Amino acid sequence: MTFRRNFIAAAVAAVAFSASFSVLAQKMVLKAADTHPAGYPTVVAVENMGKKLDAATNGRITLKMFPGAVLGEEKEAVEQVQIGAIQIARISLGVVGPVAPDVDVFNMPFVFRDVAHMRAVIDGPIGAELLEKVTNSPARLVALGWMDGGARSLYTKTMVKTPADLKGIKVRMMGNPLFVDTMNAMGGNGISMSYGEVFSALQTGVIDGAENNPPSFFTSNHYTTGMKYYAQTNHLIIPELLVMSKVTWDKLSADDKVLVKKVAREAQMEQRVLWDKSVADYTAKLKAAGVVFVPVDQKVFFDATAPVRAKYGAKFADLMKRIDATKSN
Repeated sequence: MTFRRNFIAAAVAAVAFSASFSVLAQKMVLKAADTHPAGYPTVVAVENMGKKLDAATNGRITLKMFPGAVLGEEKEAVEQVQIGAIQIARISLGVVGPVAPDVDVFNMPFVFRDVAHMRAVIDGPIGAELLEKVTNSPARLVALGWMDGGARSLYTKTMVKTPADLKGIKVRMMGNPLFVDTMNAMGGNGISMSYGEVFSALQTGVIDGAENNPPSFFTSNHYTTGMKYYAQTNHLIIPELLVMSKVTWDKLSADDKVLVKKVAREAQMEQRVLWDKSVADYTAKLKAAGVVFVPVDQKVFFDATAPVRAKYGAKFADLMKRIDATKSN
């Protein structure tokens, strides 16, 4: 009897150990990367997404956020996501454009009438289709949702209200011929330059202005270099992507995939609330620092950039018609 009791006890212990080992084996820690600093709307939204995953799975799936490019700048981060070394990242469209070219439609100047229009597009069928195209591309990324990157406007030392006011003004643009051509069409002299060089270039007069959203204009300290005027052109409104490594995605159960997509969609909606608050806060700070926000007739700039849309948007003609036909919420 003693032998039998010992055998049963050993068997029970083995089963318990096996179950415990199984639970441990299923535990997953997702590393999430963002080039933006701690406290930035995209970072906070993904951190909250991680808290929801933790709660919904009783700690089986957790998330650790690495903001401020500590795991590498965007190019390096994406490469790590592709091999599964990083599980989740917030990325710009430029990274996936070469393998899922339809997303480049969002880079067109004035493709959206305003931020509300952009949000209606990414929340609807077009946004879902483009996420699917990224996921089905060779990029080895699963597109979970969209993030709001804000509306980009122009800041300069002198007031700009029309394309004529931009004549001879050197304006830094992101390193893409499309964006340089956009500024040239708007009347200025587009200069391709890395973001890290902009501050000193503004200080020394190598460039006369740049363009970005209010939070970036303030946090970069570009407003301290004599950039007194912020012309509200809203010429570029470019959403960003929240992606997961395909390597990691394939390890998830069907139920976990549903859960991840659900909390990612919630993060998409939460991030924009945080973003709107950030824009309001930093706009107030810029105005307090003496920056003059200049309303402009956007149609003048829209008409001026028609050749850019014709040149780069021909292959997106049908998609652009669908975007234009989308009603704002």
